[in-house]
Order: sequence, then structure tokens, then C-alpha cells
Amino acid sequence: MNIKTILKESMNKKTIWLIAGLIMSLHAFAAPDSFVDAKAELRSFVYFDQNHNGAAGTLYCGCDWDWHGRSGGTINAKKCGYQVRKQRTRGARIEYEHIVSAYNFGRARQCWQKGGRKYCQKNDDVFRMMEADMHNLSPAVGELNADRSNYRFGVLPDTESKHGACPFKVDFKARVAEPRPEVRGFIARVQFYMHDRYNLPMSRQQQQLYMVWNKQYPPSVWELERDKRIAVRMGNHNPFVTGQKVWSLGYKNSGDGINSDSKQMSAAPTEIGSGLTIRGNRNSKVYHLPKGCPSYEKVSPRNIVPFSSEIDAQNAGFRKAGNCK
Repeated sequence: MNIKTILKESMNKKTIWLIAGLIMSLHAFAAPDSFVDAKAELRSFVYFDQNHNGAAGTLYCGCDWDWHGRSGGTINAKKCGYQVRKQRTRGARIEYEHIVSAYNFGRARQCWQKGGRKYCQKNDDVFRMMEADMHNLSPAVGELNADRSNYRFGVLPDTESKHGACPFKVDFKARVAEPRPEVRGFIARVQFYMHDRYNLPMSRQQQQLYMVWNKQYPPSVWELERDKRIAVRMGNHNPFVTGQKVWSLGYKNSGDGINSDSKQMSAAPTEIGSGLTIRGNRNSKVYHLPKGCPSYEKVSPRNIVPFSSEIDAQNAGFRKAGNCK
């Protein structure tokens, strides 16, 4: 074998390893690929310090909760004035509400026509991506998640609340739910985001309502912080929160989320290369430093959770590996 051949083969191997390393790196920073993983990510990296913070609280009532398990929690009903209407078990726990309901973003998919949500979860990558989009998910009292169902949002001036002092209304006959004023702008901007990103149709009436809510209730400090935290995990912001995009009547959707190039890019968050060098293990809740921690390179790419500092890791509930020097 001559020198040219040896060098050529060596370069080919080097290129292969570089590509493999890049793929592993991107996978390590990938957005959650299932609804179950998305809920765990929200618990660990977005709402981890918001369960006793009135600025956030549950979506429809603003209730506090205590965390349990990987993503669950128990509602503090007395503090927020919430009263169970009918479903006591679901009324005692938090669930993760799809602000644009799974029914509404799923029914346009062919998989939904074949077998509904479970069939889509197994057979449709785009549906799974929409279902796991953290921008569209928020902790809510389980019963209110059920009562809202897949109803559209609206204003119900003649309807009384059926959940104690919780400022949430629902008209089951008209299939309309009215959220509390504090989250109306937030809900509007999530609606804009989901319809734009996944090219979903929105009625003129709904556009007009959400445009009013968006103007009346601009992003709060918490909504801006929430967007930043989710962008680290998802790889993209909600541009209607950051101001990069503005919805107008008859808005033309970008479809960024279902464009193949966008999907590849969304696997790599904007923070790549910006100091996220500490590796947490999502299974063990242990973090490793790039120097002095012998297990740093042993964390499976699928389980890596990146942090920019030890404080960030500790605030997210991770502890330093015991074998670090």
C-alpha cells in the first residue's frame, strides 16, 4: 500500500469519526421526542422553581403545587381557591395541558383519520414533534385540563365559574373555555406559534380574538424567562414572544416545524458552543465536569443534559458525581 492510499484511508476514517461525533453531539442536545419526555423536561428545566411562585402557577387557576415523581405534582387547592367540580382525582393533581389541543393539531394528520392519537404517536414523526413541543405545554389542574377538553378559547360574560374561586369558565354546550386574564396573551402567542410553525389553519374569528389578547396582555417577565428556558431544550424560541414575528389578519404560516431543513436545525439549540460543557445524566440526576470527573465521557448521548454552570445543574436538581476530583 503506498503513502497516498494510507493518507486517503486515514482521512476517510477521521472524517467518519468527526461526522459521528457531530451526530452524537446534536443528539445530546435534541428536543424531547415524546410527550412523556417533554413533561419530564418541563419539570426539570422549566418549571422546577415555579411550583410555589404565583407569577407562574397552574395555567387556568394560578395554583401552587408540590412535585412528585418524574413530572407529577399535587395541587394546593386552598391557597388558590380552586374547588373540584366533579373529578376529584384529577382535581388533586397537575397535568400538562396542550394549549393547542392534540385533537386540533392532530385531526389534520392522515394518521388521525386512521386510528386517532395513539396511532399517530406510533406512526407519525410530525405528530410526535407537535405533541412534544414544550412551547405548547403548561401545567394545569387535571380536572380543568379535562373540562377544557379540545374546546376553543373565548369570552363567556354570562357564564359562572364552576370551580370555586378559580377564574376559569367553560360552556360545555357551546364548547368554549374562558381562561383567566393573566394568561390570555400567553395563550394567544402560543396559538400563533403552533399555527405558524406547523402550518395549521386558524379561523378569522380566532385570529381576531388572539390579536386582541396579544395586544392587551404583553409578555410578562415569567413568559419571557419561560421562553428562554424552553429554547435551551427545544432549540427554538417562540418568535411571537420574542417579537421576531407579529401576527396579522390573514397571516401566512411559515411551516418551519415541518420543513425538513428546519427539523434538522431544531435538533441543535442556539446555545451550542456557548459554554454548555457540564454534562448531567437525566437518569441518575448526577452531573459531571469536563475535567476531574472520569465518567464525563461515559454518559450516554441520549441521557446528556447540558449545563453552563454547576449552579444551574444544582438548581435543576442534579448533584455532582461522587468520583469527581
